[in-house]
Amino acid sequence: MTKAELIAQISEQTGVDKITAGAVVESFMDNVKSSLINNEENVYLRGFGSFIVKERAAKTGRNISKNTTIEIPAHNIPMFKPAKEFLADMAEKSMK
Repeated sequence: MTKAELIAQISEQTGVDKITAGAVVESFMDNVKSSLINNEENVYLRGFGSFIVKERAAKTGRNISKNTTIEIPAHNIPMFKPAKEFLADMAEKSMK
């Protein structure tokens, strides 16, 4: 599903025009991104999942084209962790 399809579906289900639904979706994504990037604060949506910042440790890697060893610094990455209810619904759907 693309963002445009999501906006169209939200608009259809709620009776709100597509421009307003698009603004809500954009605002939601902006708030999640800014919370994770600027505040380094996780976003928890009960029954759906969590958008979290996970720290990756520094490690040694290889540049195979030059056959050299490089150091990869520690860094943070965004991650989505689905809620137990979400996983249960997925498991139930796949068993049918």
